[in-house]
Amino acid sequence: MLLDNKNIIVNNKKETQTEYLKKLNFVFDYIENNLDKKLTIKELSDISNLSEFHFHRIIKGVLGENIGNFITRKRIETAARLIRYTTLEIKEIAYNVGYESPASLSKMFKQFYSISPLEYRKNKDFFIERPELKNPGIILDKPIIKSTNDIRIIYIKITGKYGNKNYHKIWTELWNYGKSKNIITSLTKRIGISYNDPKITPKEKCKYDACLSINKDLKPDGKIGVKTIKGGKYAVFNYKGDYKNLGIIYDRIFGDWLINSGYRLRNVPVYEIKENPISETDKNKLVTKIFLPIKK
Repeated sequence: MLLDNKNIIVNNKKETQTEYLKKLNFVFDYIENNLDKKLTIKELSDISNLSEFHFHRIIKGVLGENIGNFITRKRIETAARLIRYTTLEIKEIAYNVGYESPASLSKMFKQFYSISPLEYRKNKDFFIERPELKNPGIILDKPIIKSTNDIRIIYIKITGKYGNKNYHKIWTELWNYGKSKNIITSLTKRIGISYNDPKITPKEKCKYDACLSINKDLKPDGKIGVKTIKGGKYAVFNYKGDYKNLGIIYDRIFGDWLINSGYRLRNVPVYEIKENPISETDKNKLVTKIFLPIKK
């Protein structure tokens, strides 16, 4: 699979665009040439010279699917070609595309094509085609490029499915703690930091920091942590709407805007500022500012 420069919008940023394309194409080529091996996310992100967190986001944005699904799809599509156009035994094909047994290949093959590998080999008239995976269409407003100062925060770590019923409880607990310490003002910001992509990391292991900005020194207190969000240059995207669509927004940011922007990513997490409390706001009127860490 090769990404072509002609499919990328040119904004006099060709050098950076080419760098992204070169990195991604190298990863795609590496995957296709090593389907028989166990491929790890760390290995692939190291090859791309992108941090593991940003690697997930960029791949998902460009491909419209996460890297794990992409690898699985490539294995099954390669197996289908070998089954149809070679005389290799199904067992040998399974090993060649990274499955430990013919049964493992057969199970996944049926999920993709609703037919077993052996049935597919016997029925030469059977035609299989999976629709190309694409990102849902959405309009992404142009971001504001700005430099920010460090932000001192208190936070509570949450582990589990993003947006589960425990989130409201944690945010309320954090807000009440801030009130007890007399740090809540009109300038206090609700900040969320997501560390995982739920399409990559098991939902029960996803990590998130619910944070409040503070304007005075505090010390860690039980589950309440204290740290600093590093300042620097950010591309700030403004999104208004239901939080459930944030995944689509991130796909557009990483898959469309970033590779055409002329900017590279700094190796720090993306963070979100929640402009209004979810419990008091219609879900379609929720305003989220997404801060993408960038550099030239």
